[in-house]
Amino acid sequence: MEFITDEKLVIVGAAGMIGSNMAQTAMMMHLTPEICLYDPYGPALEGVAEELYHCAFEGVNLTYTSDIKEALTGAKYIVSSGGAARKAGMTREDLLKGNAQIAEQFGKDVRAYCPDVKHIVVIFNPADITGLITLLYSGLKPSQVTTLAALDSTRLQSELVKYLHVPASEIVNCRTYGGHGEQMAVFASTTMVDGKPLTEIIGTECLPEKDWEELKVRVIQGGKKIIDLRGRSSFQSPAYLSIEMIAAAMGGKPFRWPAGCYVDNGRFNHIMMAMETSIDSSGVHYREVQGTPAEQKELEESYRHLCTLRDEVIAMGVLPPIADWHALNPNID
Repeated sequence: MEFITDEKLVIVGAAGMIGSNMAQTAMMMHLTPEICLYDPYGPALEGVAEELYHCAFEGVNLTYTSDIKEALTGAKYIVSSGGAARKAGMTREDLLKGNAQIAEQFGKDVRAYCPDVKHIVVIFNPADITGLITLLYSGLKPSQVTTLAALDSTRLQSELVKYLHVPASEIVNCRTYGGHGEQMAVFASTTMVDGKPLTEIIGTECLPEKDWEELKVRVIQGGKKIIDLRGRSSFQSPAYLSIEMIAAAMGGKPFRWPAGCYVDNGRFNHIMMAMETSIDSSGVHYREVQGTPAEQKELEESYRHLCTLRDEVIAMGVLPPIADWHALNPNID
């Protein structure tokens, strides 16, 4: 049995629906034979482990523990869904205070128990902020921490598939940037439909401007729709995409979608946000986002919203003032 790596992968929050799906996906994709499941809720964690044992995956040394030190010791890769889930009527921002505190402790645990970890993917909401907090308290380099932002881009592709009635394979480079939430920036200028720019289709009979604006709203509210339909937040899609991300960090297939990463480039500063990224064994790398003036304005508005959330976390005392970040994590200038 061939694996991408033989190094230890830890799934944090493994007793939950996202975490358990991440573990199964990681084994199905043959990421590594060394997988450890962690969750503070022991009975459900044991139940997840038992089910995965019953799958009879070959060549996998699957362990589980409710001891965070045991789980993280020796970890080289971590995917964390270890926060409270979003429920009906809640926004991602409603989860801010509790999950910010969870991210703080998670970062401290990483620093204490696995300072040599190579890459962490953070997916619990609001992921842009929890990822930022994890980065600062872990002491890791910005290239070593990413957050799940791809769901918004995959939702844009899905809505276009349903509206235009064409295969997903013909709709490429769908992109949303900025925050993962209601304030995301939805780009049309990057997308190609059967070789034709989406911007040349919007405003025609194929996709009237009004329908495009309504489609954008459906993209932005894609997570809310899942909650309305299923009575709980998304778990299959974030689980799969986050494992694709960590697989890329292990040296596997390139990740196809934008990821959240730490940005401090003079235009967007001291923030974690979705950019045009690549993830490989050296970490995450981003480049400037290209778009129309209207799209760039949306991106700037999304950035300002993230800054507001970041500043709320600073006011809570979970994060120190930005001027003190370097003292907390010397890898942050």
